[in-house]
Amino acid sequence: MTLKMAGGETLSRDAFRQQVGRVASALVQEGLREGDCVALLLRNDLTFLEVEQAAAITGILAVPLNWHNAPQETRYVLEDCGAKVVVAHSDLYQVAGPAAFPAGVKVVILSTPAAVREAFALPPSTADLPEGAVEYTAWRDACTPTFRDNAPMPSSVIYTSGTTGHPKGVVRIPRTAEQALASRNALIACYGLTGSDGALVRTAIIGPHYHAAPTVHANFCYGRGADIVVVPRFDAEELLALIEKERITHLNMVPIMFSRLLKLPKQVRAAYDLSSLRYISHAAAPCPPDVKRGMIDWLGPIISEFYGSTEMGNITLCSSPEWLERPGTVGRKLPGAGLQIVDAAGNEVPPNTIGTILGRAPGITDFVYRNREEESAACFMNGLIVPGDAGYVDEDGYLFICDRNKDMIISGGVNIYPAEIEAVLHAMDEVADCAVFGIPDEEYGESICAHILLQEGVARDAKAIQARMRDRLAGYKVPRRIVFEDTLPREDSGKVKKFHLRAPYWEAAGRRI
Repeated sequence: MTLKMAGGETLSRDAFRQQVGRVASALVQEGLREGDCVALLLRNDLTFLEVEQAAAITGILAVPLNWHNAPQETRYVLEDCGAKVVVAHSDLYQVAGPAAFPAGVKVVILSTPAAVREAFALPPSTADLPEGAVEYTAWRDACTPTFRDNAPMPSSVIYTSGTTGHPKGVVRIPRTAEQALASRNALIACYGLTGSDGALVRTAIIGPHYHAAPTVHANFCYGRGADIVVVPRFDAEELLALIEKERITHLNMVPIMFSRLLKLPKQVRAAYDLSSLRYISHAAAPCPPDVKRGMIDWLGPIISEFYGSTEMGNITLCSSPEWLERPGTVGRKLPGAGLQIVDAAGNEVPPNTIGTILGRAPGITDFVYRNREEESAACFMNGLIVPGDAGYVDEDGYLFICDRNKDMIISGGVNIYPAEIEAVLHAMDEVADCAVFGIPDEEYGESICAHILLQEGVARDAKAIQARMRDRLAGYKVPRRIVFEDTLPREDSGKVKKFHLRAPYWEAAGRRI
């Protein structure tokens, strides 16, 4: 088994294991114990996996940080999880600045590797460390390795976007051995590892590692002994070249990646040998039918989809032949998974009847939102977990997603909650009221749209509002489209009727999700 940074270093499994063991010892020397948190402000890099695996050895919780976040958003997560150590790339530390890190948090900085700087076109100065910084490699290598046989999958605190404006950290109760086995078998199926040992699998980590799906995919494949290539940044043609060069067999992707691959000229796609590919899994966002069909036509019936969420885990799986027979389905439930479609009273509805989806992945335990335990209760019904989607199950048990009950936007596979964006707009003196929602986007699935009612006499300047929002929000949360209104439609209660604003966009696109 080897671990490789695309365009960078290659490590044997034993060499990587030694480094993991040293990081585990370093974390313990910093005073971290089981249940404490180490946060990762890193781009895609072998170091991400290294720290996560070190956390697994010691029972420490790994907290991936979305490096697109504004500094105050990063600080909020660090304060909420109580992280004692943060491992950060130098360029991201420079952007965040010292104010993003609460007092008492030890920041260990890794000079951003050349391969990462090249992928993001970063200047050489971004590799510089501030005076007096704790340098990661020296910090790690000063310690004697700690090892643990049969270490479990790393336990992470994944922060999901919050409906009330702040992200929420998902913390699970420990699993039994039986639950761990059930979860393992489900992931083997979702990632197409059935009947494979690690020596037969060579995968690439191409999505941002701070997301839940790439984190689980990377750590699970590592635990199975697979060869792993970490890609700093997704680029469609560069991925094809990587597949050919590294003989990649398995990938985990999101629909926006499919769209970008299919936009490459046919002669470009035909120029690369992709015959090593055996299985591509995808999830995170609805995949437009034409895109899914295009991928299957191009690469063959090796595309499988699973449906799940951070809280619920993965509950269904759908192969290419199943999808071609029933376009739009996300598959049937995995063995051991729970799945119900219920009405508003929580009663299960007949087949082909749209209702609220309830589910629970095999082996998934209950969870709480860190420091907000009381909000977790609303996520459970009938012993299952409520992901916030509406759908139906047909007479053969295939699940179809119709709409989202929640107000969440999924743009490029990233969950975004309008409440957070609306809070920033409401804080602006020139904004009287607003409504933020998702609209169809051919590339991203959805993009963010804001309908804004300005205070009387204020000039309509969308670019100025967007610029001010970037001071408070990550760039991907800033609405791409701003529409100024003379009035906003309201319920009798005064609540803005978002549906009336949102519906025309989706009707024009011929879809609801």
